Amino acid sequence: MLVKQVVFPRANEVQLEEVEVDLTPAENEIVIRTLTTIVSAGTELACLAGLADWAPFPFRPGYGAVGEVIAVGSNVKDIKVGDIILTNSNHASHAKARVIAVKVPEGLDPIKAVFARMANVSITALRVSDAELGDRVAVIGLGLVGNLAAQLFQIAGCDVIGLDKVAKRLEVAKLCGIEKVVNTEEVDPVQAVMELTEGKGCEVVVDATGNPAATLLAPKLAAKYGEVILLGSYFGRKLEANVTELLERIHLSGYGCITFKGAHEWRYPVKEAREDLLPIERNAHLYKHSYERNAKINLQLIAEGKLKVEPLLTHLVKPEQCAEVYFGLRDKPAEYIGVVFDWRS
Repeated sequence: MLVKQVVFPRANEVQLEEVEVDLTPAENEIVIRTLTTIVSAGTELACLAGLADWAPFPFRPGYGAVGEVIAVGSNVKDIKVGDIILTNSNHASHAKARVIAVKVPEGLDPIKAVFARMANVSITALRVSDAELGDRVAVIGLGLVGNLAAQLFQIAGCDVIGLDKVAKRLEVAKLCGIEKVVNTEEVDPVQAVMELTEGKGCEVVVDATGNPAATLLAPKLAAKYGEVILLGSYFGRKLEANVTELLERIHLSGYGCITFKGAHEWRYPVKEAREDLLPIERNAHLYKHSYERNAKINLQLIAEGKLKVEPLLTHLVKPEQCAEVYFGLRDKPAEYIGVVFDWRS
């Protein structure tokens, strides 16, 4: 079958290609006709620039899609032809889902539903943290991942402060219900956070920037014995700095004794614990959380209007506009936040 795909043939080049693909499903595969896909700006721009060593050229980007099931393998359970699912397929008109397949709530617009893929990145910060009702949380970086993380902490009952240097992102955060925001280009972020927390700092600080320089700022925003959650991926970006002060903030009680935690989404099992899982997957019962469970929760929060995604959608585009939007994300961060490809036409 002829399938359209977005491809990075080499660094800083974007094309839409049409290729012949065998879409016959293997026994554990699901084939979808793609409805929407979402761009993960941090990861995909790093791949486009050649910063991700695991993404050699030519590279076919994308890992978040909503699609209609058109075929299933013989071993697939609980998913049938005609279902609408969230999966980790790339930017393509048709694809095989091998790892993730979570049903979308009935009636939820695929344009909204696909944001759950990014929320699954964001929710890991909440999962690994010790945040409790009433805790103060600072989120550095209010792109898709940071904005959704800020919302999820707020839904969990935390007092959230969002920080970014891009005014547009701060405006969107307010539209999503994040009332306390700090423009780091206009004010000293440490002073601003201390003023908002009565000089105590935040119990939790989330770095959602993907910029290693934020790891130097984050502990300065934290309360004593607080924690810093590393949510953004750095993809080979280098930072030259004297780390002694950072290490003192981690180690010394007088400097805060701050705990650092990694929040990569794949730290949890993909599957929820079930008796029918393969032996290699059965350790899922050791974990409360899984990718599937997080996805179901995020999809339901979006369907109920509690996790707000409409203000995040800045560009709904055709696949033929792929080069335009990638370079827009790279060069015009004040204009581009949430980019969704609509494959339905």
